[in-house]
Amino acid sequence: MKQKDLAIIIVICVLAGIVSLIVAHLVFATPKDRQQKVEVVEAISTDFPIPDNKYFNTNSINPTQLIRIADNSNQTPFNTTNQ
Repeated sequence: MKQKDLAIIIVICVLAGIVSLIVAHLVFATPKDRQQKVEVVEAISTDFPIPDNKYFNTNSINPTQLIRIADNSNQTPFNTTNQ
């Protein structure tokens, strides 16, 4: 290998390094660009406010009660037959 060939290889490596640095700065985000704003959430507390007496009182309707519309004496619903 001649002295001239070695100089050309070194120049090409330096130019390739400079081009790769320029492309890397254009492609990858800088730390300044990576900053993102997020919501601040308030801390969860163990205090639970007392529910409104308008809705939660002894005269309110209990939605967990069993509702019976009529007496269900039908032993074969949907007209099914025993096989």
